[in-house]
Amino acid sequence: MTTVLSRPLPASDTPAAPRRGLLPVVLTATFMTALDFFIVNVAIPSLQTGLRAGPSAVQWVAAGFGLALAAGLVLAGRLGDRFGRRAMFALGLLLFTVTSGACGLATSAGVLIAARVLQGLAAALTGPQVLAVLRTAYSGAAQARAFGAYAMTLGIGAVLGQLIGGALIQADLFGLGWRSCFLINVPVGLATLALVRRCVPESRAPQRPGLDLVGTLLVSGAVTALVLPLIQGQAQGWPRWTWLCLAGSALLFAVFAVHQLRVAVEPVVDFRLLRDRVVGLGILGQLVFNLGQASFFLVLAVYLQQGHGLTALGSGLLFTAIGGGYLLTSTVAPRVSARLGRQAIALGAVVLAAGLGLMVLATQQVGTAGSAWWLAPGLFVDGLGMGLVIAPLTTVVLAGVRPQQVGSAAGVLSTVQQVGNALGIALLGNLFYGAAGHGFDHAFGISLLVLVALELLLALLVQALPGRPAGTA
Repeated sequence: MTTVLSRPLPASDTPAAPRRGLLPVVLTATFMTALDFFIVNVAIPSLQTGLRAGPSAVQWVAAGFGLALAAGLVLAGRLGDRFGRRAMFALGLLLFTVTSGACGLATSAGVLIAARVLQGLAAALTGPQVLAVLRTAYSGAAQARAFGAYAMTLGIGAVLGQLIGGALIQADLFGLGWRSCFLINVPVGLATLALVRRCVPESRAPQRPGLDLVGTLLVSGAVTALVLPLIQGQAQGWPRWTWLCLAGSALLFAVFAVHQLRVAVEPVVDFRLLRDRVVGLGILGQLVFNLGQASFFLVLAVYLQQGHGLTALGSGLLFTAIGGGYLLTSTVAPRVSARLGRQAIALGAVVLAAGLGLMVLATQQVGTAGSAWWLAPGLFVDGLGMGLVIAPLTTVVLAGVRPQQVGSAAGVLSTVQQVGNALGIALLGNLFYGAAGHGFDHAFGISLLVLVALELLLALLVQALPGRPAGTA
């Protein structure tokens, strides 16, 4: 009795025993990437004051990292297949450490945005390698546990990013303020890098794929042309160039698809992956889910600090309510998935919607005049839902992928996640800041209702996944 969430590896693909220390090393890099995506949220007021950054610059500091990460992930997956996943992982970790130092030393908003973009490109080198290594180094129940640990790391990084950032800003070590949020990566990155050769096995695709540079440029340009006007458009009154960019993005995506299907000998995206209904729907579900995640953390951080007047540390402490719920369910998510099959994802999405709904009620009843801690019950329930969604969604896409497609699949999956994050920040950020003129309570409440709709859409998408729920013959 199997489900869509627990398809085993073919016997010929069963890997050897993984090296000791493999999981801590690769998950440390995963944690650093998740941390840096979210840690900036609680630093926003300090950034705005210290660097004189406006709303569009703040969105770019958050979304520029995700945009660059998204643009580089598919190529990074192919590079790992061709030149070795450990080699690309180590290179990405080294560059991530260097660019983190550059972020911490930035002297203006423009310099910080540029450093964040470079940091995102460096993170792109490590992301697909982690997923590919876990897919090839583990099998069966061990693989499910590894993906569960990966999902838990993403969630903890997202939640603790707010708390760690708040604590660092509050401590103001050596007068660094918000800069310590980035500089903390330097010693951690160097220590992790020293363990890579000993703990991470080298692997690559059975047949070394070529590199489609034209396809890479097309998809990178398409993603950039899509997100750039969404971030800058509102602040500039939606000038003509923003609409031209959006139209150009659609054209570039179409040209990219034609190039991949008819021209490219070694395509960046193996479209055969998307012909698998499970993989295709799983990737679409990832997009819907990630549209709401990063954007929620951004608007929540702004609402807590600028609406309720909390300090960075106070805001970070409230975020731990999400972490408490997430830890409870992420540890049991593999067992829930084995029992409920695809409906585990739907259950998590509905629980997420319920948590967001509780926050809508708290905002309406209490608002900025009352304590922000009235949001804690909703945040806790939201964390419960997150823990039930993240690992099963990742497993849906990767569980049945053959070794020669692992790098491509991991790159596509990671790209979709980051495109969703960047798009969510751009779209919900515009909505939130546009509605803030009527009060932070109004802006936050509207944003939450959009997020509820996204979670319910995810629950509906899951129903289209093939396969029988666990417990049936």
